[in-house]
Amino acid sequence: MTLMAITASAALTDTYTATARFQALAYLLAAILFILALAGLSKQETAQRGNTLGIIGMTFALLATVWAVIDGDSDNRVLTIGLIVGAILIGAFIGTWKAKKVEMTGMPELIAMLHSFVGLAAVLVGYNSFIEQPGTSSPENAFHMGEVGLAVFIGAVTFTGSIVAYLKLSARISGRPLTLPGRNYLNLAAIVLSVALIIWMANTRSVSAGLAPLIILTVIALLLGAHLVLAIGGGDMPVVVSMLNSYSGWAAAMAGFTLGNDLLIITGALVGSSGAYLSYIMCQAMNRSFISVILGGFGSDGAVSTEVKDYGEHRETNEADVAQLLKDAKSVVITPGYGMAVAQAQYPVADLTRKLRDRGVEVKFGIHPVAGRLPGHMNVLLAEAKVPYDIVMEMDEINDDFADTDVVLVIGANDTVNPAAQEPGSPIAGMPVLHVWEAKDVIVFKRSMGNAGYAGVQNPLFFNSNTQMLLGDAKKSVEGIIANL
Repeated sequence: MTLMAITASAALTDTYTATARFQALAYLLAAILFILALAGLSKQETAQRGNTLGIIGMTFALLATVWAVIDGDSDNRVLTIGLIVGAILIGAFIGTWKAKKVEMTGMPELIAMLHSFVGLAAVLVGYNSFIEQPGTSSPENAFHMGEVGLAVFIGAVTFTGSIVAYLKLSARISGRPLTLPGRNYLNLAAIVLSVALIIWMANTRSVSAGLAPLIILTVIALLLGAHLVLAIGGGDMPVVVSMLNSYSGWAAAMAGFTLGNDLLIITGALVGSSGAYLSYIMCQAMNRSFISVILGGFGSDGAVSTEVKDYGEHRETNEADVAQLLKDAKSVVITPGYGMAVAQAQYPVADLTRKLRDRGVEVKFGIHPVAGRLPGHMNVLLAEAKVPYDIVMEMDEINDDFADTDVVLVIGANDTVNPAAQEPGSPIAGMPVLHVWEAKDVIVFKRSMGNAGYAGVQNPLFFNSNTQMLLGDAKKSVEGIIANL
């Protein structure tokens, strides 16, 4: 009898060891694939391969995690499998439905909403881990309570911040910054108080004693997340999306600490650090302080200018005249913006590009780092329309070419081509922009003259002597130009 018990115990240990080894190996492979995926996503030419590597890595991670859960819960294996399969099917249905339904113009707010789910998951994981704590005052438990507090804090900030970003991007609330009196001190007080509450939690000896600081911490973090994003103006929303991506990564990493899941820590750190670096690059491109943006406009008043200056009269043109101008041109640069995405004009723009290149015209695209409302927004649209990667240039690559360009087509862009950035005192003063006004002729595609752009700053480019306005729907305008070619 004793021999049978020892044998059974040894077999169980071997099974557990085999499962743990399989999980560790799968997690290591997944982590490597995630790193390779990020490397691939850094360039348009390799983005699809990077995306595929990420999918494969996530599949390995998911299978290893599910297997470990099922193997470790032998008493309720059927129930466990049912819950896992049910959750996967529900998530797959919702994800597939949204992926098919959403337009590219709706991607920024969809991503913001997805970030909120990551934050909420971190909060729920933190609460679950808190409830299951052993309730001792050991150093190990104190450290664990610190992990729980940080997970809940970062997750709650990400949750409400992402919801506010979604509401702003979808125009359900105003994009203007909320400037409460002493808002910087309110943010600072919230952070200091949150640290104090986490220290209080770390010194509790029971669930009942630690529940009060945890609830207070959650409420403060929820309010802080909402206030941070409410204080950021509409012109900075592309950076906000990237910043929230970083927050969601750190929230996932903290959830990994509370669960003791190494891969979740690695994945969260990758997302958090890459999102933070992308936000930093975008802030440089907008001449914004990185610290100012991530702290909700700290050190700036977040002002949006609505002042209208008299720059003279604008000149209007039509599709036939623009077509003739393009026929005579040797070099053309196209600078797209969010208006192209709204009009879904990327396909006729790609068609126009092909026709011009067939005529021997040199065509390039100039992409500002924050064109659109999502990092890489324009690049994705152009890639979707099969525009060759090698003619899509970043701002630093194209700016020196405008002086030698015959025609620039500004399609739905405003703030990124605004020469007011060179005017001291302008709300976008110092922001690097595309120097389209240096070209021989500039054609601006714009729905009407009444819209001052997302940042709310009037654009003197529209009144330059070498600028002509082609008003109306951008897609129809481009199609009209193609017909006249």
